[in-house]
Amino acid sequence: MAYSETKVIIGGLAHVPILIFIANLIKAKFETKVKDAKEIKVKKEPIKVIELKESEVRKEEAKVIEEISNKLEKIEKNTEEVNKKVKKKKKKKKKKKDMKRD
Repeated sequence: MAYSETKVIIGGLAHVPILIFIANLIKAKFETKVKDAKEIKVKKEPIKVIELKESEVRKEEAKVIEEISNKLEKIEKNTEEVNKKVKKKKKKKKKKKDMKRD
């Protein structure tokens, strides 16, 4: 049995107050939890700023860092050279294979 449009609209409007009641009930539950919650305040301690003077230790650290960066550059150059050699060998192998096929 089909319902007419008016019955459907009236039925929907009749359920609106029930939905509002449920929404308010849920809202009230959460509001009481918020009111019962205690506020906790955290005290922030001031940050102490310490100025460091450049000392012999700092100079030595700088030297070590420079040495390491130089070594790293050398390693990078070596890897580039090795990569170039490997590419050349691969090209030679390909050429040999192509020559054998012909």
